[in-house]
Amino acid sequence: MTALVRRIMGVETEYGITNVMDSARRLGPDEISRQLFAPIVEEFRSSNIYTSNGSRLYLDVGAHPEIATAECDSLHQLIAYDRAGDVTVHDLAEKAETVLAERGVGGRVYLLKNNTDSMGNSYGCHENYLVSRDIPLKALGAQLLPFLVTRQLICGAGKISIPTKGAPNENFPAGYTMSQRADHVWEGVSSATTRSRPIINTRDEPHADSGKYRRLHVIVGDSNMSEITTALKVGTTLLVLEMIEAGEKLPDFEIANEIRSIREIARDFTGTEPVKLRSGATASPLDIQRALHEAASEWLTKRPEPDYSDEGWRGTPNEQMRPIVELWGKVLECFETGNFTPVSRDIDWVIKKTLLDRMAERGGLNITDPRLAQIDLTYHDIHPDRGIFNVLVKRGMANTLVDPAEIERARTLAPATTRAAIRGQFLKAVRRYDVPHTVDWMRLKINGEHAQEVVLPDPFANTNEDVNAMLGSLPDLAGNA
Repeated sequence: MTALVRRIMGVETEYGITNVMDSARRLGPDEISRQLFAPIVEEFRSSNIYTSNGSRLYLDVGAHPEIATAECDSLHQLIAYDRAGDVTVHDLAEKAETVLAERGVGGRVYLLKNNTDSMGNSYGCHENYLVSRDIPLKALGAQLLPFLVTRQLICGAGKISIPTKGAPNENFPAGYTMSQRADHVWEGVSSATTRSRPIINTRDEPHADSGKYRRLHVIVGDSNMSEITTALKVGTTLLVLEMIEAGEKLPDFEIANEIRSIREIARDFTGTEPVKLRSGATASPLDIQRALHEAASEWLTKRPEPDYSDEGWRGTPNEQMRPIVELWGKVLECFETGNFTPVSRDIDWVIKKTLLDRMAERGGLNITDPRLAQIDLTYHDIHPDRGIFNVLVKRGMANTLVDPAEIERARTLAPATTRAAIRGQFLKAVRRYDVPHTVDWMRLKINGEHAQEVVLPDPFANTNEDVNAMLGSLPDLAGNA
């Protein structure tokens, strides 16, 4: 079987939202979310739209603003579009603050790229990977789950966990955990998303030719502030998927109880506590990650190089994967030595823990002190001048990956190498001519008396003659309106 080194992927980010008022009154999440989306509703008569860069922007259940990135086919491209999503919702927050000030209400709007609120609710960061329909989902899950359960060691967002009666963490002592989502999943593989969150969601919505592909929907990952942590999260997953599809022999680490293990691993900063396997043997989280890292290092020596076109890489090149494998190994070495300084500017949970430890030591603070909880939360504020992570970047205390110019381009231009390019072209044209239309991931439709529709089952195709013909008819349609 051939590995897909060119793979469609995307990230869905649900943002936490809150409002701090200048007066005693505080707007609830529903109120402030409606204000946030007011410009969108005014322009498009909907709070669920596709933006000019091909991404989906909408107001999700629970008053969470959400962005699902356009289809991307290389790692750095995905990072740029994920960050462009942050900028897009931040712009909406600034507009909302301006309107509130004009109304004499005042206050600030906070958007948080995290996964839990103070009430114990969890909201997600979902990863989507196009995979071959040839691989049975059961076999794919069996090989992928051990990696996903232990992946938090290298890419968790980190969180102060205070035990709450009836919550998943009630039997654990107060302390820091590597992952925000680890306490909020309940199954390994399932079709559920909210009622009983799984690690891998099996709902069969490929948004592509269903005879060829399925969409692997991973909902266990944390929302990351660090571009480098996001790249490590997605890049390592890409490599493991490639090895599975290529038929590379991976060690058998099927975990006996994924849910118990993922919670315990989140609190094991040595990576050495034994995990019971279905075989009856045990392995440590570090053993599992180290074995997969070694396999990925070997895979990189023979990994096919994707094509390069005028529009850019069609797939993730090895030059982007090598630093991922190197950083993966570096983080694992830190677990072995107990010294995380070498990655203290790259990995979210390490960056945050380093800051919290320093503040706790300086002020003699207990882990339950609300001042530490405030730092924990403010780390995820996406405001470029107020959020702690962004302040650390400006001070040279946290690293970035993607050129800011790439992020700026990604705000308005769809990825040129995937189906999103067609969607972006279509949206700009129909909106310029003010023609009624409907769009989703696979369909572009002109509504009305002269309705036309094109279905796009190939997410890798970045041009379509039928769409070009449809766009050519727009001047006449607009003139007859």
